[in-house]
Amino acid sequence: MRRWKTERGIGLHEPKVNEHLVQASGLPDDGRLRLLSFNIQVGISTERYRHYLTRGWQHLLPHTGRAGNLQRIGDLLADFDLVALQEADGGSLRSGYVNQVEHLAQLGAFPYWYQQLNRNLGRLAQHSNGVLSRLKPQILEDHPLPGPAGRGAILVRFGEGEDALVVVMMHLALGARTRARQLAYIRELIGGYRHQVLMGDMNTHATDLLQHSPLRDLGLIAPQVEATFPSWRPQRCLDHILLSPSLTLERVEVLSQPISDHLPVAVEIRLPDALTVDTFPVLR
Repeated sequence: MRRWKTERGIGLHEPKVNEHLVQASGLPDDGRLRLLSFNIQVGISTERYRHYLTRGWQHLLPHTGRAGNLQRIGDLLADFDLVALQEADGGSLRSGYVNQVEHLAQLGAFPYWYQQLNRNLGRLAQHSNGVLSRLKPQILEDHPLPGPAGRGAILVRFGEGEDALVVVMMHLALGARTRARQLAYIRELIGGYRHQVLMGDMNTHATDLLQHSPLRDLGLIAPQVEATFPSWRPQRCLDHILLSPSLTLERVEVLSQPISDHLPVAVEIRLPDALTVDTFPVLR
């Protein structure tokens, strides 16, 4: 099934399923949801600015250290319920033809996963976003974002109607003008929902997102203010998990895990009781 929103369109999809893990899915009994957003830089470890030059070849060719980095990421992801990945490879020469989204779903024991291919360079690279989930979404949408090809967002929805939980995972453009167009598109996607989460590498600071972007009228909260980039000496807060006021923040942390050139952002939220009962009956 496919429906079209713009000339580039959106795709309605089913998540991929690790059947042997489905029975393990579900939220904790207290109704808390643990979220993580991580730009994994295709498994490359960058520890200094000079590594962009000296290790740049790893964006094109396989490297023996990549498997170890992915294992470290997989160990980290196992503590979360819903994960947004940016800069994953969907299976090409540089990753040893390993779909990194699928591989991390296996390592983290996630029943549901989806890879969004944003820039297809054939055997050379499969630039992708990814979602990993312990909960089965009612809807999963694949959205190419406005602007030059190569940027995308994944929308997942849990539940029905205005009281559903909608989560959009994204990797936004570097340029302010293109990024504004992309945020306007995302604003249109989520405007009809009360419970909203936006997560990903947004390539700008929270003040810009909440006060100067098309999101400014939503009343979103940006609980995380610590810098995430570069991972070895963080100076810029580019990675975010934004929440609607209807969701109760329990904990937020930028994790000291310099595996990539970005640090991962972790948030724990508590869902409203009605949303928990209606959307996730597995809890009862």
